[in-house]
Amino acid sequence: MQVTTEALTQFLGHSLSNSRTDFQSSQISSLQIFCQLQIELLLSRASIDWARIVYYDPFSLIHQTITQCSQEQEFTRNFLSYINSEEWLVDFYHSFTLHEIDFSHYTSSKCYICPIGYRNQKPEYILIFTREPLSLSLQQDVKQTATILSKHLDICSECYQQKTEIKLLEQILQRAGHQLRHPLAMIGLYAENLYLKLPEGSTQEQAAIIRESIKDLDANLTELIYCGQKEKIKVTLQDLKSLISESIQGLQPLLEQKNLKVQYSETSAVLAIDRLQMKQVFDNLLSNAVYFSPVSGVINCHWQIFQNEVLIWISDRGKGLSPEDIKKIFTPFYSRRPGGTGLGLTIAKKIVLDHYGSLWAQNSSEGGAQFFISLPRSTSF
Repeated sequence: MQVTTEALTQFLGHSLSNSRTDFQSSQISSLQIFCQLQIELLLSRASIDWARIVYYDPFSLIHQTITQCSQEQEFTRNFLSYINSEEWLVDFYHSFTLHEIDFSHYTSSKCYICPIGYRNQKPEYILIFTREPLSLSLQQDVKQTATILSKHLDICSECYQQKTEIKLLEQILQRAGHQLRHPLAMIGLYAENLYLKLPEGSTQEQAAIIRESIKDLDANLTELIYCGQKEKIKVTLQDLKSLISESIQGLQPLLEQKNLKVQYSETSAVLAIDRLQMKQVFDNLLSNAVYFSPVSGVINCHWQIFQNEVLIWISDRGKGLSPEDIKKIFTPFYSRRPGGTGLGLTIAKKIVLDHYGSLWAQNSSEGGAQFFISLPRSTSF
C-alpha cells in the first residue's frame, strides 16, 4: 500500500512547521521571514516598485506590517502617513480579488490592493505600487501570493491554537494527578497492611492484586502527568516494527472478539524515541481503529522511510471522520467514543509534537479514518 500524494503533501507541510526548538518565538520569526520573502518575490516582478503586506499575527495577537520598496520608488512622509492610517481603505473587497486604488493626488504610480482576509475585525491585504498598469499574468501572480499567504496564516493560527490547548491539558492533568495521588496512596497503604496481616490464601492474594494494581495506577498516573514533557523523555533507539507489533499483541483479545485483521509493514525502521510514550500513541490509534472497525474488517498500519523522516499511517474501514471530527479530533475532551474522555488523541499529539513530529487525520480514499504520524529518524533532545 502506497501513501497518497495528498498525504505526502501534508507530511511535507507538517514537517516544515515542526522543526523549531522554541515554538512561539521561532514561529513569529518564521512568519515574518515568510512574509518578507513574499514581498521580495513581488518586487522581483517587472514594474512593481513598492509592496506592503498587512497580516494578523496569532502569536503576538496584533496586526503586523511589512513594507519594502525598490530604490526607484520613494514617497513623501505625508503620503506614507496617509497609507499607514488606512483612511483610504473604505471598501471591504472580497478576498483574493485585485482592485485599483486611486492615489493620483499623491503619485503617478498605479496602486492595487488584494485582500488576504479579515481577522480580528481588521483587514489583511497586499498593497502594491507599479509604474504601469499590471498585466493579466502579474495580476494572477499577486492573487496567487495572497492565497499562499492566507494558507500559511491559517496553518500558523492552527499551530498556536493547538499549543494553547496542549498547555491547558498539561495544567488539567497535573491538577488531576495531585488530587488523585493522595487517595491512591491511602488505598495502597491499606492494601499493604491487609496483605501482611492476612493468612496465606485467596484473600491475601486479592490484597496483593489490589496492592500491585495501585502501583500500576500510580505509575500510569505519573506517565500521564509528565507525558511529552521534554525533560521527562527518555530517548533510545527503537525498532518501529517491534513496537507496533507489541501494541497489536496487546489488543489481540479485542481483535479476536471482532474478527479483525491487522496488516502492517514488514520493513524495519530504527527511530530515536521514548519507547513507552510512543507505544502509548500507537496503543491509542490502534485502539480507536479497532473500536470503529466493522466486524471482520481490516486495519492497515504501514510506514514509508524517507531520508530524514518516517511517515506512518494507520487506517480502518469504519464510517470515517465528519468535518467536525477532522476539525476538533485533537481538541481536549472532544471524543467520538461514548463515554470517552477526549484526552487520548490530544495526549498522543502532544507526545508526537515533543518528538519533533506531526500527527494529523483525514478520511481514507478506501473509506474509514486515516491517521498519519511523521517522525524524524534521529533527533537531539
